[in-house]
Amino acid sequence: MAEPTDLFSAFFRSGPASLLACAFAATVWSGPALGQATGVSGPAREEPIVPDREFDATIPALDPGDDPELNAPLESVEAFERRMVDQDKGPDAAGNAVAPGQDAELAAPLAPLDQVAELPSALPEEKHAAAPEMAVAYHTRLEGLDAADEQAEADLLATFNALSALRKGKGSAGNLAMIRARLAEDSQLLQTILAAQGWYSPAIRSRIDVPNDKAGGEVVAVLSVDPGPRYAFSEIVIDTAPADPPDLVQRNLRLRVGEPILADQVLAEEARVAVALPENGYPFAELGERDIVLDRDKGTGRYVLPVRPGPRGRFKGFTTSGKLAFGADHIKVLSRFSDGDLYDSRKVDDLRKALVATGLFSAVSVEPQRTGQAVGDGTEYVTLAVQQEAGPPRTIAGTIGYATGQGLTAKASWTHRNLFRPEGALILQGVAGTQEQGLGATFRRANAGARDRTVELTVEALRSDYDAYDAYTGRIAARISRDSTPLWQKRLTYAFGLEALATGETDFDPVTGERARKTYYVAGANGQLGLDRTDDLLNPTRGFRLTGLVQPEATLNKGFNPYVRGRIEGSAYQPVTEALVLAGRVRLGTIQGADLQDIAPSRRLYVGGGGSVRGFGYHALGEVAPDGRPTGGRSSAEASLEARYRFGYYGVVAFIDAGQAWRETTPQFSDLRYGVGIGGRFYTNFGPVRVDIATPLGRKADEARFNVYVSIGQAF
Repeated sequence: MAEPTDLFSAFFRSGPASLLACAFAATVWSGPALGQATGVSGPAREEPIVPDREFDATIPALDPGDDPELNAPLESVEAFERRMVDQDKGPDAAGNAVAPGQDAELAAPLAPLDQVAELPSALPEEKHAAAPEMAVAYHTRLEGLDAADEQAEADLLATFNALSALRKGKGSAGNLAMIRARLAEDSQLLQTILAAQGWYSPAIRSRIDVPNDKAGGEVVAVLSVDPGPRYAFSEIVIDTAPADPPDLVQRNLRLRVGEPILADQVLAEEARVAVALPENGYPFAELGERDIVLDRDKGTGRYVLPVRPGPRGRFKGFTTSGKLAFGADHIKVLSRFSDGDLYDSRKVDDLRKALVATGLFSAVSVEPQRTGQAVGDGTEYVTLAVQQEAGPPRTIAGTIGYATGQGLTAKASWTHRNLFRPEGALILQGVAGTQEQGLGATFRRANAGARDRTVELTVEALRSDYDAYDAYTGRIAARISRDSTPLWQKRLTYAFGLEALATGETDFDPVTGERARKTYYVAGANGQLGLDRTDDLLNPTRGFRLTGLVQPEATLNKGFNPYVRGRIEGSAYQPVTEALVLAGRVRLGTIQGADLQDIAPSRRLYVGGGGSVRGFGYHALGEVAPDGRPTGGRSSAEASLEARYRFGYYGVVAFIDAGQAWRETTPQFSDLRYGVGIGGRFYTNFGPVRVDIATPLGRKADEARFNVYVSIGQAF
């Protein structure tokens, strides 16, 4: 029987990085005589050149009588030394007897340390002429790879050229031995590359062609390849216990008889099985070590994969340990499954991401644990063990932006994310800008009784100074919302709340013809519903969104004035190419039930600015008072069209916006104003950073030629 060869393990230890996806070990048996015993014999016995008897006869015998000293008794070592000293004594410089074998300097007494002369620090350096190094120029020739390269699913020649030691040497070596070493390395590389594509028994030869001294020229490093047969699957065997559904493993292991045995494909399909099993209820499934037996005569291989599915499980509760941010009850709120649901590793991964998204952990893990408790349908309950390591709960954050008409705005906040457990945050925020300043405090409970449901209570004081109005406002508001997140983008979202504010604002008085400050007390409710069918929350490229907002309010200012504010907005996104996306937006607003003068200026509808119609200042469009400042309106309409082109982390956007605000309660679609411009985008993991420059079409004398907007996120 041929010796077993761990061919695939050796292949992956020596192969290029692109082929070393993971360990690929299989015992491969080769040779035409599989299962046949092979005889083994030792070396043949050889006769000696000269027989021992003949050798002993040639040695002469010794006669003790020939030399009397041979029979004399040996003298002692002490007597021998005294005799030698007495025999060879001679006087030294002081007249003392010294044996010739002794050095007089060594026998002399040592001089005191302060009389010892300093010895030289080093012997004179011997100079040698360095032999000049002569580099050997060479070029590489690869023969016999063309046929395999045409059949392979990968570019074998390109892979070889990228990893070749000879190619990396750039045609120069210190000597021929170095070229031989590179040839040996590249021979192994070729074997690895070919094995990755199914050629497991190639014949690779290497040689160095040295040119004639008279003819001159470079040395040629030659690799000659005979790939041999490309091995294909002759049989695929899955050794597994019954699973549910019965073809679960077979359906996900997409290897077929007759296909080439490709290492990357085998690894990918085994990984697919390893993922599919826990996604279908088998949290403790294991894949054993594969076995591929090659038949070198037929060029085929028999593939066997042992699979141990383990018990099928259903979710049942949580345990938690470590430095806790919250308990198991709140972990259940974050999960998107119920007790008794079939185990699905995707839902476990989602829970792990949701825990991370709270921002309360420096480390957190979620692992299934067997309970041994049978459900009764062939499954058993599985508990999820959550290991917590609570991190620092406090955060300081800040943002800064700029827009023509709004000026520079900087915001800062301090947050304790878990002051009121679980996930009850206290947020203190401040705004400092050229036209807006303020302070506020917010209590926010995230995941309040349900995943991504948020309860907020806000108290704030603001001072605003815009062209349309300036105001001193105190506000208190409460809100409950279910919002989309990058982790879980929801098709339906909602928000509803209550709001009360007291505000002193300047407004143009048509009776006096001057601006006067008035005090308004406003109370109201609000409700919002959204439908999202886009492919990305922060940077959509396909789909559409619809949002509707209704705000019934009442103003107390020389009477009770109820009214309803409403807004509907839609946006759509369509890819033209992989890099180019067309995006469009329409927004309509109305206020029904009150005269314009009975509505606080800050509650009216305005158009213009970076999130509205670019090319114009903030709130700049609409009816204008005699003093030249906008008055706001009871209806509005806006539309935008963008062409977004992205390349890597950067992008450019060309856009045109249109819109207007009217005194009437319904949009009139007259006197629409247009702005055009171009923008740049820098894409980050928290959304794109945008810089837009726009100019108004049909610019009026008092309007700026260019308007600049800097913020985070797309315009829509």
